[in-house]
Amino acid sequence: MECVDGSPWNNSSGCEDDRKPIQKEGKKSNTLPLWGNERTMNLNPLILTNIQSSHYFKINLYELKTYHEVIDEIYYKVSHLEPWEKGSRKTAGQTGMCGGVRGVGAGGIVSTAYCLLYKLFTLRLTRKQLNGLINHPDSPYIRALGFMYIRYTQPPADLFSWYDDYLEDEEELDVKAGGGQNMKIGDILKQFLTKLEWFSTLFPRIPVPIQKELEQRLAERFPNNLNSSKSSKPSITLSNFGKYTSCNNRKDDCLKIQQQPRHISDSEVRWGEAERASQWRARCVSVIHR
Repeated sequence: MECVDGSPWNNSSGCEDDRKPIQKEGKKSNTLPLWGNERTMNLNPLILTNIQSSHYFKINLYELKTYHEVIDEIYYKVSHLEPWEKGSRKTAGQTGMCGGVRGVGAGGIVSTAYCLLYKLFTLRLTRKQLNGLINHPDSPYIRALGFMYIRYTQPPADLFSWYDDYLEDEEELDVKAGGGQNMKIGDILKQFLTKLEWFSTLFPRIPVPIQKELEQRLAERFPNNLNSSKSSKPSITLSNFGKYTSCNNRKDDCLKIQQQPRHISDSEVRWGEAERASQWRARCVSVIHR
């Protein structure tokens, strides 16, 4: 069932049917459901426009008519999973809705990976074909595009059942344009389930009740990861007068203050707060250099 505008990109938490708890289903039809906008694949409008107008998609990929031809193209041409090729997109000076994180603003050269991802969408994959992608033995990029296809097109309530068996998959690939960011398949899938952002674009929103259940399942499955992330950054607190409570005029404490400052919320700020904090830091620096 689609939302009012046929797309999950609106600000609501999702359609009523998408708020049902995640459940394992029995035998499934070979016909895949499509969640959200059946024309755009829920892609960012700027990315979709660049795909449809690119020479590579209109000429090269138009000639590919079968599922197996597209898989061969992925094998030979895909080397990362970013939506834009390295250095082709300029976002300097853009703010708000035109900022880089939202993928809105100046375009660039859309990546081969995203062109092929949309090409797969035009083929209207069957369940059997999609399973063939995510279990393909020849290239991790073939598998990764299959998992990305799931994230963009499948109902949020079905995401965990698709990813469940692969959350500990250790096959690696370089996801960054230009190289330098290797990730395991399992870690990529965890990010797909918990993060809305993917480089300079956004995935379709997951309704809040389903998102909470996904996070709970992942916390139960990987408790060590959750605990380590919580304990990785010890907190440093400020008193009401802008003084660090753990300093006690010791050099090591003052150094710790400089390395781990805490953001002061608006409700805590008083007139002269910045000046007092600045003076306190200056005294700590003088202690260190004595």
